[in-house]
Amino acid sequence: MGVALPNPALCLVTDRRVCPPDELPDRVSAAVAGGVDIVQLRDKDEAGGALLEQANALLEITSGSAIILINERADVAAACRAGGVQLGEAAMPTAAVRPLLPDGSIIGRSVHSVDGAIRAQASGADFLLVGTMFATRSHPGEEPSGPGLLERIRAAGASAPLLAIGGITADNVAQVMQAGADGAAVITAILASPDPEMAASQIKSAMLDAGPGGIHRPGSRYTTSRR
Repeated sequence: MGVALPNPALCLVTDRRVCPPDELPDRVSAAVAGGVDIVQLRDKDEAGGALLEQANALLEITSGSAIILINERADVAAACRAGGVQLGEAAMPTAAVRPLLPDGSIIGRSVHSVDGAIRAQASGADFLLVGTMFATRSHPGEEPSGPGLLERIRAAGASAPLLAIGGITADNVAQVMQAGADGAAVITAILASPDPEMAASQIKSAMLDAGPGGIHRPGSRYTTSRR
């Protein structure tokens, strides 16, 4: 069965170094009002119980207006019936995680190379989070791959939705959309903004203005196919 995702998709990735947990609900609520479609709760240092509380708080404030994904923790995602999980390249295999989640859950996979993208798609990931596009404070010293990585992944035959991540702003998001992305994931440009709603709105508008870049029509919802 397919999974419906927004297109183009604007994903907000949480980071306690940028926004502490007690401020997160208000900032997420504002970002969703500005156009964020997906929120990835990422807190690798938090215990399961506290992470579940954060997830439930985000589910309550978004009230179905955004998809909530939990980074790595399939147990937490299942417990709160979040929209799904985001897995790193070295995380558990997609096929092993799928049975742990409710029917209809979304599984994203982070990739950093063409080979990694093709493997992740073949494993049944519903979408691929591709990085790092541009220099970013969250990964200092890491050489960015640039939007060209998206083009190479598409050229290699990847058909899964691609979300670009890494240093994405309203000023450069058009580059990744035109290179083949179906959306973008953002941390600092939204979470660290004094006005998360405006920041999200500006990025979403720039995405829409960029026109079709991926394999799907912007402004629609597309269905990912599972393998």
